[in-house]
Amino acid sequence: MSTVILLTFTGLGLGALYFLVAAGLSLIYGLMGVLNFAHGAFLTLGAFTGWEIARRAGSDNWGTFLLSLGIGAAAGAVFAAFTEFVLIRRLYQRHIEQVLVTVGLSLAAVALFDGIWGTDPVYIQGPAWFKDTTDILGARIPNDRFVCIVAAALVLLALVFFLKKTRYGMIIRAGVENRSMVTALGIDVRKAFTLVFTIGGAAAGLGGVLASHYFGYVSPMLGGSLLIFAFIVTVIGGLGSLTGAAIAAVVVAVVQQFANFYLGGTGDFVVVLALALVLLFRPTGLLGRTA
Repeated sequence: MSTVILLTFTGLGLGALYFLVAAGLSLIYGLMGVLNFAHGAFLTLGAFTGWEIARRAGSDNWGTFLLSLGIGAAAGAVFAAFTEFVLIRRLYQRHIEQVLVTVGLSLAAVALFDGIWGTDPVYIQGPAWFKDTTDILGARIPNDRFVCIVAAALVLLALVFFLKKTRYGMIIRAGVENRSMVTALGIDVRKAFTLVFTIGGAAAGLGGVLASHYFGYVSPMLGGSLLIFAFIVTVIGGLGSLTGAAIAAVVVAVVQQFANFYLGGTGDFVVVLALALVLLFRPTGLLGRTA
C-alpha cells in the first residue's frame, strides 16, 4: 500500500510539472494556433535563472526559494514575449514557418545555455524542508512534491480566472474567434496575443524552477525532455483546454510512474501508446473542441 501511495504522489508531482509546461503550449496553440517548439527553452532559462538567484543569495531558505520562483517566471515571460514580438508576430497562420523558426530557436537556445553554463548538470539545493519527507499511510513522500502540486493548482485557477473574468482574457478569446471584428472595435489584438505568450512563458519559467528542485539539478536539456511529455499531455487533454491539460498531465504522469515500477521501466512506452490510442479514437483529445 505504501508503494502505491508513494508512486501516486510522485506521479502527481511530476504531473504538476507537465501541466506547467503544457498550460503554455495549450494556451498558445489553442488560442493562437501557434506550434511553439521553443517552449522548452523558456523552462530551461527559468530554471537556470532561478538557480543563479539561489546561488548568488548564498542561502537555502524559503525567501530565496520564493525569489527564485519569481525571477525564474519573469525570465521565462520575458523570453516568451521577445519570441512572439520578434519572430512569431510575422508568422501567424503560417504553420510550417512557425515550426521551422521555433525549432531553430530551441536548438540555438540549448547551444547558448551550453556556452554559458556548460553541458554538465548543475545540482541545486532548496530549503531544508524539501529534503524531509511526510508520512502518509506509511509512505514517505518527499516534501517538494507537495510544493509542485500546490503551485500547479494555483496556476490553473489563476489562468482560468484570467481568461474568463478579466477584460484582457475576454479580448483574447474574442480575438481568436474573430480577429478582424475585434480590431475594428479599436482594440489592439497584437498586444493581447503577446500577453498570451508572456503568460505561457511565465508558467514554463515557474515550472523550470520547480523541476530543478524535483529532479535536483539543472541542465540545458531539462526543458527539451519535459517538452516532449508536455506535448503529449496537450494532445491527450485537447488542444486549447486547460482543464483537459491538467487531467491529462495527472493521468500521464501517474501511469508513467506505475508502469516504470511494475512493468519494468516501460513508462515512456505506455505513455506513447496512450497518445496513439487517443489520436486513433479521439483525435480532439479528452476535452478538446470538435471542428
